[in-house]
Amino acid sequence: MAEYQYRIITPEGKEKKGTMESKSTEQITALLKSQGNIVISVGKADLMHKEVKLPFGGSVKARDFSIFCRQFVSIISAGVSIINALEMMTDSTENKTLRKALAGVQEDVSKGESITMAMKKRSKVFPGMLCNMVEAGEASGSLETAFTRMAVQFEKEEKLRQSVKKAMIYPIILVVLMIGILFLMLLWVIPTFMGMFAELDAEMPAFTQAIIDLSDFVQARWWLILLVGGGVFGLIKWYSSTKQGQFTMGWVKLKMPVLGPVQRKTECARLGRTLCTLLGAGVPLVEAVEITARSMSSVHYKRSMLDAKDQIMRGRALSQPLKSSGLFPPMVTHMIGIGEETGDIETMLENIANYYEEDVQTATDQMMALMEPMIIIVMALVVGVMIVAIMQPMMTLYESIG
Repeated sequence: MAEYQYRIITPEGKEKKGTMESKSTEQITALLKSQGNIVISVGKADLMHKEVKLPFGGSVKARDFSIFCRQFVSIISAGVSIINALEMMTDSTENKTLRKALAGVQEDVSKGESITMAMKKRSKVFPGMLCNMVEAGEASGSLETAFTRMAVQFEKEEKLRQSVKKAMIYPIILVVLMIGILFLMLLWVIPTFMGMFAELDAEMPAFTQAIIDLSDFVQARWWLILLVGGGVFGLIKWYSSTKQGQFTMGWVKLKMPVLGPVQRKTECARLGRTLCTLLGAGVPLVEAVEITARSMSSVHYKRSMLDAKDQIMRGRALSQPLKSSGLFPPMVTHMIGIGEETGDIETMLENIANYYEEDVQTATDQMMALMEPMIIIVMALVVGVMIVAIMQPMMTLYESIG
C-alpha cells in the first residue's frame, strides 16, 4: 500500500491535513467522505509529508495504552459511536505508532469488522492481552468495563516498570562513576603529580610504583582496554540472545543479592495483576495463563507459566505446578490454592498483586536509600587510594630532608 496525503473539511467545519496508507486515492476519498468530511484534495505523499520511520523510538509504552483506554472509555460513555471515538482518539494520540494503528482500526471498523479483529490484525502494536480483553468485552456487551480494566492494568504495569527501572539505574550509575573517576585519576591526576617526583629522582614506594605502572599502561593502551571491554560487552549481548544464554543470564539475574529479590517480587505482582484482569473479564483459565506467561519478563517464569498451562489442560489445579516450579513464594501458591478451593481466585490474585506491587516499591526505596551512601563510600575509597599513592612519596621525601 502507498502513502497518501489528504486535505479535508471536517463535519465541524475545520480544515485538516494528514497522511494515510491505502491502495488507491479512490479508496481514501470514499473513506473520508463516509465519515462526513468534505474532501479538498488527495494525492501521493511527497518526501516532505511522508512520515519518517526511525529505527528507534517507535514502540508504544504502557502509559500510552493506559491514556488511550481511559480516554476511549470517557468518549464512548458519553454516547459517541465507536467509529467516531476511534477517529477522535486518532487525532488526539501523540504516539505516532499508536496513532497510525488506530487509524487502521477505525478504517476496518467502518467497513463492518469488529474492533477485536481490527486490533488483532495489528498485533505488533496492540498487546495480545488487550485484544483478548476487548474480545471478551464485545462478547459480553461490556466493552467499557474491558477498557477500564485494561487502563488499570497498564497503569499498574507502568508503575511497576518504573520501580524496577529505578532499582536498576543506581547500580549502573555507581559502576559508571567508579570507572569514570578511576580513569580520570589514572590519565591526568597521577601523571601530573608523579611528573614532579620524577624530577627529584626519588625512589617510589612499592604501592605508589604499582599505581604509576597502572597509569602508564592505561595511557599507552587505553584503546586496548576499550576494545576488550567492547568485545566482552558484545559477547555477553550475543550470548544473552541465544536460548541457552537467556536461561543462564536469567538465573544470574534471579540470584543477584539485591536485584534478584526485586525481580522475583515483580514477576509475582505481574502474575497476580494480569491473571486477575483476564479472569475478571471472562477469559478462560488456560488462555489467561498463556497470555500471562507472555507478559513475564523472565524466561524462567515464562516457562513455568507455560508448563502450568499444560498441567491445567491435564486436569491439575494452577497452584500445583506453580508450587513445584520452586520460583514462586509459598504465600503465592497458598493464596491461589485457597482461591481455587473457595471459588474466589480473582480476589486472591488481586491481593497478591496489591501486596507485591507495594513490596516492590518498598524494596526499591530501601535499595535506593542504601545505594546513596554506598556510592559515596566507594568513591571515597577510590579517591583515597589515589591520595595515599600520591602522599607516600611526599612523606618519604620529607623524611629524607629531615
